[in-house]
Amino acid sequence: MPLDPQIQALLEKGAGVPATETLPVPEARAQYDARVALMAPAPQVATREFSIPGPGGPLRIRLYTPDGEGPHPLLVFFHGSGFVLCSLETHDGICRNLCAGGGVVVASVDYRLAPETKFPGPTEDCLAATRWCAEHAAELGADPARLLVGGDSAGGNLATVTALRLRDEGGPKLAGQLLLYPVTDFHTPGTPSYVENATGYGLTRATMEWFWGHYLAQPEDATHPHAAPLRAPDLAGLPPALIQTAEYDPLRDEAELYAARLQEAGVPVQVTRWAGMNHGFLFWVGRVDAARPAMEEACDWLRRTTGG
Repeated sequence: MPLDPQIQALLEKGAGVPATETLPVPEARAQYDARVALMAPAPQVATREFSIPGPGGPLRIRLYTPDGEGPHPLLVFFHGSGFVLCSLETHDGICRNLCAGGGVVVASVDYRLAPETKFPGPTEDCLAATRWCAEHAAELGADPARLLVGGDSAGGNLATVTALRLRDEGGPKLAGQLLLYPVTDFHTPGTPSYVENATGYGLTRATMEWFWGHYLAQPEDATHPHAAPLRAPDLAGLPPALIQTAEYDPLRDEAELYAARLQEAGVPVQVTRWAGMNHGFLFWVGRVDAARPAMEEACDWLRRTTGG
């Protein structure tokens, strides 16, 4: 179907903004942070922040707690934007919606960003944060037996890698993985959607090349399964997944290929391609009408997967 008209209007509103890949990293971060002012108000839930020990120093966590008596399921969430941009603030609305709608405690992780911390540093942070949250679930008002990981875009990549590492490196066991238009592979050779949606829909191929250039410490890292989980040799034994993709997204095909590989490995997978949407559309719940059903699907999946 055609690009959603409300998405088109948002793209037109940002038409004069410099392309991400033309900016120094601090300016690109400021540009993405400015999006927060355009987002719709999100549900009010209880929040608090604290720091935990991390591989490279303290890691900030923002905890969101739903109404009702716990312990609740626990979703450890990793924000997206190419391993380089965004923050707890930019993804506050998404986390609030998942918490309120999904009935889960959300622990949003402020992992270290590239280029200051290159691969595999962010993956180490996310693994450490997930294990810490599982070990301290009781004090978070959460149930460690209903532990999930999730994220959008690069955060989806970090969630897939965390799931792989927990499977291979001694747990804890996960109940599910919520992957919102995830990065699962390097940009080259790329997939048909990298060509079809290379420009004109927000995220571009050139921006993805810029992201990867900042994230990888050396060229050979591009094929490491902890950077490009689509290249992992074996996906058996991973937790159930919801994978959402967008029609007008360069990353659409690699996410759907990852879903297919999970299914082939016997992992329960629900995969939905959201027609008319572009990469990052879940930022716009409350501004783009068609984003709401996708968020509701994610929340319903969280409830079903955790027995809520």
